[in-house]
Order: sequence, then C-alpha cells, then structure tokens
Amino acid sequence: MIKGKNILLGITGSIAAYKAATLVRLLVKQGASVKIVMTPLAKEFITPLTLATLSKNPILVDFFDPENGNWNSHVDLGMWADLYLIAPASANTMAKMANGIADNLLLTSYLSAKCPVMVAPAMDLDMYKHPATQENIEKLQQRGDIIIESPTGELASGLTGKGRMEEPETISSRVSQLFANGHQLHNKTILVTSGPTYEAIDPVRFIGNHSSGKMGAALALTLAERGAKVIMVTGPSKQIPNHPNIEVEKVTNAQQMFELATHHFSKCDAAILAAAVSDFTPKRVADRKIKSKDKSITIDLEPTKDIAKHLGANKKEEQKLVGFALETENEVQNAKQKLKSKNFDFIVLNSTNDEGAGFDVSTNKVTIIHSNNTINTFETKQKKDVAADIIEQLVKLMGIA
Repeated sequence: MIKGKNILLGITGSIAAYKAATLVRLLVKQGASVKIVMTPLAKEFITPLTLATLSKNPILVDFFDPENGNWNSHVDLGMWADLYLIAPASANTMAKMANGIADNLLLTSYLSAKCPVMVAPAMDLDMYKHPATQENIEKLQQRGDIIIESPTGELASGLTGKGRMEEPETISSRVSQLFANGHQLHNKTILVTSGPTYEAIDPVRFIGNHSSGKMGAALALTLAERGAKVIMVTGPSKQIPNHPNIEVEKVTNAQQMFELATHHFSKCDAAILAAAVSDFTPKRVADRKIKSKDKSITIDLEPTKDIAKHLGANKKEEQKLVGFALETENEVQNAKQKLKSKNFDFIVLNSTNDEGAGFDVSTNKVTIIHSNNTINTFETKQKKDVAADIIEQLVKLMGIA
C-alpha cells in the first residue's frame, strides 16, 4: 500500500530520533519515496548523513542552502507529499504546530501540507501528561492530524510511563493502514449527528446536556479519512473536525437537528447517530428573561421529534443505521430494547458506570450490539480509536472489504 507514495518525514529534537533510521528503512523497503526535513536540534541526535544514505535524498534543514542559495520550498514539499509523518514529534514542535508558529522549515512545511499529517509524540512522561501538551494534542486531532499515541515503557530519563515514541514497525504499519483505508468508503455518503442540543427556556436559558461532541467528531473525521463524504449535523460544540470530505451543518435544538437529519438521510448510504438529542423541550419559550424574583417556576415540557425512530422507520433496505445508548442501569437490556424499537442495524452502548466513558472525556468504553444479537465488547480507548472500531463494524455490515 506504500509503494509509489511520497512520504515527507519530519524529525524533531528528541532522543527518539535514532528510531527514524529504522523507520526510513522500513518505508523505503516498501517502495515509498522518502524526503526528510529536520529541525536544527534534531541534527544533534542523528546525523543527516545517516538519513540521507538511507532515504537516498538530501536532508533539508534550512530554508535555503547558504553555499549556493538554492531555496528549499516548503510549498513544494507540501504539494509533493502524500503523507507528512512527523516522528519523533517533540512537545515543543507540537505546541508550535497547534498555535501556527512557523520558525523552521519543518513547521512551514506543516502549515503548507495538503496531505494527511501523522504525528508520533516523543517526550518524558511529565511533559506528555502536562495539560498544555494534552490540549495541543487534542487541538491537532480536531484539525484532522492523526496522532500515534505514545505507548507506556522505559524512557530516556530512566522513568517508566507514557511518552516514548511508538516503535518504527508499528508506525510503518499505521502508514500502510492509512493508505489502505483511504479509499475504503470512496463514493459513500454517511450522515453523522453529533454534540448536544439546547432547548430554549427564555432568551438566555436553556435545557441541555453535557455532551462535548468529541465522539461524533472522531467518527466524522475517521469516516472522512477513509474516503467517505460526511454530512455532520452538530449541536453546539467546539469539536468541529477540519477535513475536505466533511460538510458541517450547525444546529441548536432538537427540531433543527431533526429537520436536517431527515433531509440529508435520503441521499446517504448510512447514518451514525452519535448526538445526545434532548428528549423534551419546553412547550412555551418566554420572549423575555424570566426574573429571579419568582421563588419557583414550573416549566411544561413536551417530547421532541424522535430522529432515530423516524430514520429507522423510513430507511431503505440498503441503508444502514447506527445508534448510541448511554445507560446508567440495566445497560444491555435497555440498549437491546432501543436497538429494536429504533430499527438500528447495531447500537453502541456506553455506561456512566464505566470509568473513562461518557460525556466530555477523551476516552470511551463501548459495547456494540447487533440486530442479530451478536455482541462485541471493547476496552477503554481514545475516542479516535473507538471510532475506528465502530466504523470497522459498519464497513463489514456494508459488505466492503
């Protein structure tokens, strides 16, 4: 799958840079053309001569060659590459990537890249766990960058924990998988609902929930990376993935989400309903702010339109429908009832009783229940990896190899 692909490899200043030599050999051996751009500090960890010999291409560090004035165009590099792989990626470089700082050739190439970007972090465990680093990683993921999560192991500091760069063999496998999956859902259109809905009480207050939209965003991005055209209907959320295959429709309340979801579903091959849609909405919305002088108020609620039930009742034989169930008790039993009543092909169950699952966290733990009663249970994973598990089930259901 890598043969004939152009891979731009970025190497930053990290002790893990020594692994880049093995990574280059693996990529070249599989038939990829590899060009390498290094930060100035990276040269302190591995020599350009070693990498030039292995890649069979000159190593790029500076914006121009001081001896002859030849310009190293970051624009040309960004257009040449089928993949920009940054491995190892230091905390410093990721912070600059997340904030658009372009003070070296590696970073200007990143900002110019038209291709997918894959990032393999490498740093000590306290740097990796620091909220600033985690926020930067999340920001890069939201933009569509693929993060190869750091495994747990022995670090250069002598400590043991997360932060080491993933092994070259695993990274090479992820690159192969990326190219293999890139056209898996080509010519397929998939609807994804995401985020919460807000039901207005008055001009400043609403009834809502704690959904962040992270799961829906991860699903939309993973589908897009596999070649699908994605129509993402999202409630109020900051989790909006950036990918040319994703068309985003923003809504506020359940009625708006119902109208757009039902409008788009007829032209879709499948839908994944990950949004946490309000079940009830106020019968009347006050046209002015309700004053706090009233010691108590009563709000009459009425049911919202059931998006899942409507799509399930109207789906064509060839269309696939996937739902979600967040349960607090009798989880499997309640999920099975929802699976049947909504006419889902399978349902993704997560429980508030599972640590690392639920709203506004970066991980999730799910159980997938199919309409034929087959059950797949997964461990707690990053939501991007959970999205991949869900989409693998959908791909099989759609009969795609």
